[in-house]
Amino acid sequence: MFVKVCGLSTPESVRTAVAAGADAVGFVLTRSPREVTPAQARELLAHVPGGVAAVGVFRHERAADTVALARQAGLDWVQLHGDRTPADVQAVHDAGLNVIRAVTMDAGAEAFASWGEELLLIDAAVPGSGEAWDYSSVRAKGLEGRNWLLAGGLDPANVADAAEQAGAWGVDVSSGVESTRGVKDLAKISAFVKSAKSA
Repeated sequence: MFVKVCGLSTPESVRTAVAAGADAVGFVLTRSPREVTPAQARELLAHVPGGVAAVGVFRHERAADTVALARQAGLDWVQLHGDRTPADVQAVHDAGLNVIRAVTMDAGAEAFASWGEELLLIDAAVPGSGEAWDYSSVRAKGLEGRNWLLAGGLDPANVADAAEQAGAWGVDVSSGVESTRGVKDLAKISAFVKSAKSA
């Protein structure tokens, strides 16, 4: 099970996620309680070893601005939220970066087709709500054989069951490993990765 821990903003949280076995860590470079600057992300990147993907998370920024910010931060991966087009994915790829494209569960069928991204992320209909949803409903999206991440409402207690229900290739967490909004709980990070890896 591929595990991404997102919204990290301190060296301790990055080191904890890596030590627990996370395959990817995410730094939010768009407006959010978890937002970090490109300079802060570059500093956090020093705690990410080779083999662990470091991802910059963006929402409505233009593809060109996304690329520029990711380069400032020294990141090789970007995660694109918001209204996107295949041209956005192509523009990021043309810049030599890898793409995670995020879609909400209630998006139209065309959003679930492959646009050439490395990973598709499927989130709750209301991203960031932190509420669990009907994970088994993802199976109807026809994603067999594709690499994709389940997100939205996941925490250490439900991630293994949710991943099984959805048939997920990987999982992504942010609010589910926090003590308060935007503040990561190190014990929860470790427990989440362990539980997900046991799925």
